[in-house]
Amino acid sequence: MTKLNADEIQKMLGKNPHVRAYLGSLSESNTPDFYSALDGSLKQQQEINILYPTRGFIFVHILHSDENDELAYHVIEPELTSEEKEKRSILLQLILKKIPEKPYALSDEDLRKILGELIEELIIVKKGLHSEPKLKKKKKRVVEATKIRASEDQKKKIQYFVYKELLGGSLIECFMRDPYIEDIHVIAGENVHLIHKIFGMIKTNVIVSLEEAPEFIKTLSERMGTPVSEGRPIVDGVLPDGSRGNIIYSQAVSIKGPSMTIRRFTENPISVTQLIQWGTLNAGIAAYLWLCLQYGRSFFLCGGTACGKTTTMNAIVPFIPPEKKIYTAEGTPELQVPHTVWQRLLTKTSGPAEGQVDLFDLLKAALRSRPDYIIPGEVRGAEGNIVFQAMQTGHPVMTTFHAGNVTKVIQRFTGDPINVPKTFMDNLDFVLIQLAIERDGKLIRRCVSIDEIEGYNRVVDGIMARRAFDWKPEADSYVFTANKNSFILEEKIARNAGYADTGEIYEEYDLRKNILQRMVEEEIFDYYDVVQCIWGYYRDGAEGLPFSLV
Repeated sequence: MTKLNADEIQKMLGKNPHVRAYLGSLSESNTPDFYSALDGSLKQQQEINILYPTRGFIFVHILHSDENDELAYHVIEPELTSEEKEKRSILLQLILKKIPEKPYALSDEDLRKILGELIEELIIVKKGLHSEPKLKKKKKRVVEATKIRASEDQKKKIQYFVYKELLGGSLIECFMRDPYIEDIHVIAGENVHLIHKIFGMIKTNVIVSLEEAPEFIKTLSERMGTPVSEGRPIVDGVLPDGSRGNIIYSQAVSIKGPSMTIRRFTENPISVTQLIQWGTLNAGIAAYLWLCLQYGRSFFLCGGTACGKTTTMNAIVPFIPPEKKIYTAEGTPELQVPHTVWQRLLTKTSGPAEGQVDLFDLLKAALRSRPDYIIPGEVRGAEGNIVFQAMQTGHPVMTTFHAGNVTKVIQRFTGDPINVPKTFMDNLDFVLIQLAIERDGKLIRRCVSIDEIEGYNRVVDGIMARRAFDWKPEADSYVFTANKNSFILEEKIARNAGYADTGEIYEEYDLRKNILQRMVEEEIFDYYDVVQCIWGYYRDGAEGLPFSLV
C-alpha cells in the first residue's frame, strides 16, 4: 500500500484536471486519502475514504455512502466537451476511410497498433490549443482538410474514448482497467456492482441504461466470439483480455432486462506472500506447498465457487522449479505461469463438432508431451480419469475441483461420472480445502485444511487420510497437526530425496517457512519479485535471496 504525499498529489492533479474538478465537487469531510497502490491492510480500517488510479485517465474514489453507510465505488473519468465529441466523431469517420489501406488486423493488439498509427496521422497537435466554449463562438474549423487539430490533452482524451469504443469494454471500460476488480455484475437499468479484491461486493455510480443495454451487450458478445440473440439468449465466452463473460440477453429470461457477469482476468497474479499477509494461508502452509511442488507431488485444490482457488493456484505455481516444463489445459485462460517452458492450451467448443477440443482431449495430448507438471484449470467430469492416469504414469498433477472437504472429493472421484477405482486414489498426495467465509460482516478466504492421502485400506474398503493442517476459526490461526508426523514430507519426499533421517525434512520445512515470513516482513508482495526470490533460492540457496536470514 503506497500513500501519496502532498507534492505527489499536486503533480497527479496537474496531469489530471478531471480529478481536480471532481474533488472540487466534494465537501471537505469527503476529501479522500490518495494512494498509488492498495493492499489488504485497508480491510482493517473502520473509515474508508480513498482515491487511487487505474490505467490511463481512470481514477476510483471509494468511500462510505451517505445513504446507508455501505461502501460506494465512484468512477472518475474525463468527460468530452461538445467540441471534443465532434472531433472524436470526425476522427472515427476518418479512421473508417483510412483503415482499409492498413494491413489486416489478426488480433486486438494488431488493431490497437493500427489505430495508434492512424490517430498519429490524423490528429495535428497544436500547442496552446484548449477546449473552451469561445472556440465555438469564433467558429474555428475543427477539421483542416483530412486532419484534426487538437491540443495534446485533447488528443489523449479522444484517443482514450476511441480505444474504449472500438477495442475496450465500452460502458464498462472503467472497470476493465481496475486491477483490483474480480467480477463485474451488470443488470440493465441498475447500478453496476463489483467484487473488489479488497472490499468485496461494492456498488458503483455507473448505470447501463435499459436503452443502452441491448446494443452494448450485443457488441460485447461479438467480442467474445459468441453473439447473443433472442434465439440464443444465454452465452458464455472469453473477451480478448482473457476475462470470462456470461450474458443473459432476452427479457423473457432475464425479467429486469439484459444482464451479464464478467470474471476479470488478472494480468499480474496475486503472490503467495500477499495471500500470507491477507491470512488466506500462513507461511507454514506455503512452506509445505513449496516442498511438495519442488518434489513433484500431486494435489487437488478444492472449495466452492469464488473462494479463490485459481488465485491460490497461480500464487503457488512459482514453487515449481524454474527449469520444469509446465502444461496447462483450461476452458478459459486463467492460469499464469512464469516458467520459460510453458505449454498453454485451451479447449475449443465452437465450430463443427469434428473441430472441437475438450479438456479430455487436451489431457490425453498432455500424456504425449512429457511435461514435468500438468495443471488442468478445473476438473469437473470424466476427464478426472485422465488426471489419475497421468499421475499413475509419473506425471505430477495439480488442479482445482469443487468440493467442501476431502470426503466429498473421494466420493465424487470414485462415483459417477468419474469412476476412478478406489485403489487408484493413493496416486493423489493431498487435498487442500479453501473456503469463502463470512466473518464479522466481511467475506474472507481461508485454507481451512490440508489432508494427506495415505492410500486404500482393503479391510475397511476406504481411503485413509491424515490431517496435515487445520484452520482454527476462533483465533483465525493455523495448526500444523502433522508436524513431525507428515506422511507426505517423510515418506513421499524425504525418503525419495535420500534423507538418511526422514525427520531432517522438517529442518528444510522450517527454513522455507522462515524465508516466506522474511519476504512478508520485507514487504515483497509483487508476484514477479516473489518469483525471483524463490528461484534465487533454487539457484544459489540462501545467498540467492535479497535479504539475510540471520
